[in-house]
Amino acid sequence: MGSIPRDYLINRLVTLVLTILIAATIIWIIPRLSPVDPAEIALGRMAAGAGAVANSEEILAQLRANMGIDQPLIVQYLKYISGALVFDFGLSTAAFPTPVSTLILNALPWTLGLMILSLLITFVIGNLLGALMGWDRSPKLVRGAIPAAMVFTSIPPILSGLLLMWIFAAKLHWFPLTGAYSIFVEPGWTWEFVKSVIHHGFLPALSIVVVTFGFWALGMRGLMIGVQGEDYVKLAEAKGLRPRYILYRYMIRNAILPQITAFALKIGLLIAGQVLVERIFAYNGMGKLLYDAILNQDFPVIQGVSYVIILITALSVFLVDLLYPFIDPRIRHEANT
Repeated sequence: MGSIPRDYLINRLVTLVLTILIAATIIWIIPRLSPVDPAEIALGRMAAGAGAVANSEEILAQLRANMGIDQPLIVQYLKYISGALVFDFGLSTAAFPTPVSTLILNALPWTLGLMILSLLITFVIGNLLGALMGWDRSPKLVRGAIPAAMVFTSIPPILSGLLLMWIFAAKLHWFPLTGAYSIFVEPGWTWEFVKSVIHHGFLPALSIVVVTFGFWALGMRGLMIGVQGEDYVKLAEAKGLRPRYILYRYMIRNAILPQITAFALKIGLLIAGQVLVERIFAYNGMGKLLYDAILNQDFPVIQGVSYVIILITALSVFLVDLLYPFIDPRIRHEANT
């Protein structure tokens, strides 16, 4: 396999930086197209909580100065880009004067935990079921049961979440209705807290798994059908190798590569897809934070969350691209430069 060529690494790093820069620029431009003034929104919330606000014009000017929106657009853009490099997205208008970075840091671990758990489960289960669907030696019962189970994948995540909540929380009382952990448990690195987090996160994760494993299963099934006709598979069969060994060593291992790329791309989509799931379960992650920010027209938070999602997705694709030769020794970086 060897080491990663320097030119290839530089090329990919430049692509990564340009991708993040362009995406960050688009995120900055879109809120500026709205006629809504975030300073007026913040002032309106102050007035709603305290009644009439004296010296409203002076306060409005001060709010605009604190948010940096009283400066020329080019200055705002440069400050935004320089701030994004150190994850400084300004102050939230809905939770003013709380920094956006504080809100994101509080929500990010919950989303990453839920996302990684559900994504790994769906990736493993979906690809395994897809491989069995595409393998001509699978029992008929298995090949018939899997497509029937995939009916659930047509259900939107929010509906699957409500259904699971009604069955397992409201009726059976096996799991809590909402929250990320019990209010009777002190947060910390204790077994009681870990158990509470797992208990509360099971239904949100399951609601995502149920509706997304079909994506992996269908993709893997199509790849398996294409691999079955390859010469190396026929040669392995002619050698008399065990069918299960051929399935794992020759078929799944070769068919899984495009799925690994999709795995990296799916990370950002899954965070965005968790918005409603986290909302209905009152799970304090990035999805709920983004949902509340959209309702409250909190543009700094929307920008910050969107930037973090794009950054995670871009870094995932970058790392998968570099790791490909370690996953499959036949791939060489030199061939892609």
